[in-house]
Amino acid sequence: MAFSPASKEHASLADFVQILQQRRALIALILALVVVTAMAVTAFLPRWYLATTKVRVEKPEGEVKLFQAQSNNSYDPYFLQDQFKIMQSEKIIYPVIERLALGAKLAPSIGATTVLPPSIAYRYLVDKMLRIESQRSSSLIEINVFAQDPQLAADIANEIARTYSLDRVNLATSEQREGLAHLRQELTLQEQNVTRQRDAVEKLRKDLNISGVDLNARYSDMEIERLRQMQNTLIALSVDAIGRKTRWERFKSIPSDDRLSVVNSELIPDQNIQNLLQAYLVADQKVTQLKARLGEAHPDLVSAVEARAKMKDQLDGQLRGYESSLEIAYKEAEARVAELKSQLAQARVDQILSARERMRPFEEAAQKLEDETRLLTTLKLTLRQREIDFQVPKKTIEILNTAEPARFPSRPSWVLNFTFAVLFGGLLAVGVAVMLEYFDTSFRNVADVETRLRLPVLGVIPFSRDPAAMDDTDPAELEPFRVLHTNLNLTMKPGAPRALVIFSAGPGEGKSTTLHRLARLMGASGERVVLIDSDLRRPTQHRLAGRSKEPGLSEILVGSRTVDDVVQRNIAPGLDFIPCGGGSGFTLSLIYGNRLRELIALLKGRYDRIVFDSPPIIGVSDASVLVSAVDDAVLLIQHRRNPQSMVLRAQQIVEGLKTPLLGVVLNQVPANAGGDYGYYTNNYAYYSDGTGGRSRRSAKSAPGPAPGPAGGDRLVLGEPDRK
Repeated sequence: MAFSPASKEHASLADFVQILQQRRALIALILALVVVTAMAVTAFLPRWYLATTKVRVEKPEGEVKLFQAQSNNSYDPYFLQDQFKIMQSEKIIYPVIERLALGAKLAPSIGATTVLPPSIAYRYLVDKMLRIESQRSSSLIEINVFAQDPQLAADIANEIARTYSLDRVNLATSEQREGLAHLRQELTLQEQNVTRQRDAVEKLRKDLNISGVDLNARYSDMEIERLRQMQNTLIALSVDAIGRKTRWERFKSIPSDDRLSVVNSELIPDQNIQNLLQAYLVADQKVTQLKARLGEAHPDLVSAVEARAKMKDQLDGQLRGYESSLEIAYKEAEARVAELKSQLAQARVDQILSARERMRPFEEAAQKLEDETRLLTTLKLTLRQREIDFQVPKKTIEILNTAEPARFPSRPSWVLNFTFAVLFGGLLAVGVAVMLEYFDTSFRNVADVETRLRLPVLGVIPFSRDPAAMDDTDPAELEPFRVLHTNLNLTMKPGAPRALVIFSAGPGEGKSTTLHRLARLMGASGERVVLIDSDLRRPTQHRLAGRSKEPGLSEILVGSRTVDDVVQRNIAPGLDFIPCGGGSGFTLSLIYGNRLRELIALLKGRYDRIVFDSPPIIGVSDASVLVSAVDDAVLLIQHRRNPQSMVLRAQQIVEGLKTPLLGVVLNQVPANAGGDYGYYTNNYAYYSDGTGGRSRRSAKSAPGPAPGPAGGDRLVLGEPDRK
């Protein structure tokens, strides 16, 4: 895949797959390193054991309401969220820490040598060991405890469940006890009222001398009936006033910070407060989630905290308003009672002035006694009913199982860590491969080379791990060099000997090996060829030929030897060899330029091709002198070794020397390089010698000749297929 500026916009999925194929060794290495590292870290991580106990939690019935029916419990997610916080609160965890002596047991886990204070043990237990979870739409809560000791994990989970259960039972009964105490207090006061009223009736009986009058007697006149109705209304209003007073006093006694926990549809039936509470709980949950992911100064977290505070202020204001409404309702009820009492008193005064004036005080006292007695009876029945309800168990929590010590650790998870390592390593490896491809500025394909350099590609040499050990009898391995030889013959001027140099921009690009095999092929094709090792600093050709490097070119240039003295004849069919020589520190400076040209002129009388092995042209002056002396030059580029700028600089140096640059040879091109490389590397495999044990492989892509200087097709002449 080419991520050059001209091709970035046209990258496709196939290009991405090609990158993965080309960089598969790097991807496999990075993936293996990540996986091995993850597994090694997992092997050294401490083992954590999980103990779990499940509890079922129900909403409490709420306060004791004197004259209101109790509603049924239902699933409430906000109630369960409150229970999560309660289970992790200090009032539950601190007793657990004390009973199990966790201050001493948890000290080694954090490297402490002394007993941990309760505050530090609490934070460690809540943050590192305790996880409270619940399934959706379920009242079941799981208490999960992680510890490095499986028995300790089970003990903590069971103790938290037990402590929380006791707290819930105490909470469920405390409100009823307070209600019953208040109800008994009201009953005592009512009994005193009945006693006083009975004494008043008996006093009137004596004063009026009506001891024989039946207290249950009724009069049929309209005035008495109206008084009775007013009296009944007064009783009803008095009862209502007592109930309102009870609710107001109970709500008033609750501290402001604790009122959120008692807001429910039974205690506060105000829908606005219910909606505002739900909005506040959602905001609080959002803040909790953001704190786990963001820093304290993050704008999203700051905004969420401010929104929660604003909702809290609104909710507190609503609750204060609700308290005021309870007080107003209670005072209104008392005002109605006072007004009705005033009206009843006035009616009684009017009755006293009537014809039955003498009996009215007694009747009124008797009626009041009856009303007080009826209210007393109602309070007794209510108290009895509440006492019976209180005796029924009010266990709003049920422990469903007892946590047992785990046999195997749950953390670290080998499967999870391996899966994560594979995923992360794969993403990292692919990312590194893509980034390397993106920032790789070397030439990617033949078209890119010809476009940037404006030179034809004369040959593409496939990748070989050991180019020097290639088999000269294998037609498939020789074919790239046949193509290069043919294109060189078509490019150079025919009919005259030519001096040719193959150079590269930097060292280590395979120039010497390629030139050596090309020279052998030239000689085998019938040409008279001499190979001259002019890389005097790092000579290679003598090792490839298996010959001595002395005497050689350096001795010829200094005049100590003649050509006939140094030339090594017939190192291969049609190929002679002049090594570099033994001059220590000898370089091709400008003073040897004319001698080098004289040598080339002499050799042209003997050979058809004089090929020079050159040092790198960038950073070494010898190459410039050599290139200026020969007839033609060929630039060799190793696949993805040097950046384009370096190759362009090498081209500029040669063009400045006015030596014709025939074209480019691409060396060490992998078989999976893709692009237009495939037209060369795949078709080379078509050839086989038929006896070497290799099967003939069909071409994977349509064969195409090497492109010419102007971008057209160049005829490639190779040896015929041997069958």
